[in-house]
Amino acid sequence: MDKTDLKSLTIEELKDEIAAIGEKPFRAGQIYEWIHVKLARDFDEMTNLSKALREKLKESYTLHTGRIVRMQESKIDGTRKYLFALSDGCVVESVFMRYHHGNSVCVSSQVGCRMGCRFCASTLGGLERNLLPSEILDQIYAISRDTGERISNVVVMGTGEPLDNYENVLRFLHLLTCEGGLHISQRNVTVSTCGLAPMIRELAKEKLQITLALSLHATTDEKRRALMPITDRYHLDEVLSACAFYHETTGRRMTFEYSLVGNVNDTDEDARELSGLAGRLGAHVNLIPVNPIKERDYVQSAKGRIEAFKNRLEKNGINVTIRREMGRDIDGACGQLRKRHLDEEHRGE
Repeated sequence: MDKTDLKSLTIEELKDEIAAIGEKPFRAGQIYEWIHVKLARDFDEMTNLSKALREKLKESYTLHTGRIVRMQESKIDGTRKYLFALSDGCVVESVFMRYHHGNSVCVSSQVGCRMGCRFCASTLGGLERNLLPSEILDQIYAISRDTGERISNVVVMGTGEPLDNYENVLRFLHLLTCEGGLHISQRNVTVSTCGLAPMIRELAKEKLQITLALSLHATTDEKRRALMPITDRYHLDEVLSACAFYHETTGRRMTFEYSLVGNVNDTDEDARELSGLAGRLGAHVNLIPVNPIKERDYVQSAKGRIEAFKNRLEKNGINVTIRREMGRDIDGACGQLRKRHLDEEHRGE
């Protein structure tokens, strides 16, 4: 019999479970605090529970906790890249970044990815499985324990397409931001999507105050299809319509993520067309100098080209930033560390 995963339960669901095993309701609050505030890794750490109750919990429940198998720290900016082994042997990666406004963690939502974006290492091995809410949460909890520092910002932009694991990611968001846990402000949480239009609309109906970031990367279906196969399923007009619905329903400004690939999507015409798309939604544009991977031929745009692209957007009244490059010396891009680890294991075999 599969054991119930306590770390994925809301406080109300946990109360029901504790009542079902004949324990007093206040025990649920104690257990919830141990899991989500004190970041306990197993039931034996819950020292204000009786040994009998701890044994009872071990029999019927589990706490999904990842094990750090590798950590690389950048000598340039202190960014840390973590590789976690899950209970079934799968590995996922997360990134810890220090900013002036607080510490940020970028988490994975799937083991692998099936979206096939051409410039991303996460997709090279395809999708293995979805992550549970507890497995997404535990990336943050493990990093907080390891660094001893508070996490104030969370980005769901690591390996995987969050909206392809919609129910688990939605539950993760509620657990992350609700009172009684880490209680991170929804406004400090960003979820990135490559453009699953129907799920963008579903997420809008939740009326969360998170930031939704669209991985746009091109301004026409033809160019976007060459970079992102998802365009065959959801054309740009459909995706942008869903984004407009999200903005109107939640009142939250959209972010367009735009990876600049040399001689592919960094022309003056691209900048003009991007200005038109962003202007229609009042979207913020985050320019990303693409992090090259050896399996693809794409290269980063020249620095002068990046600045010229940014300046053209600003002249057209678009709010734009260039993402600060972090962790370049530690396999910082999505999927790179996991891919290298799997390659090393394969060579070892």
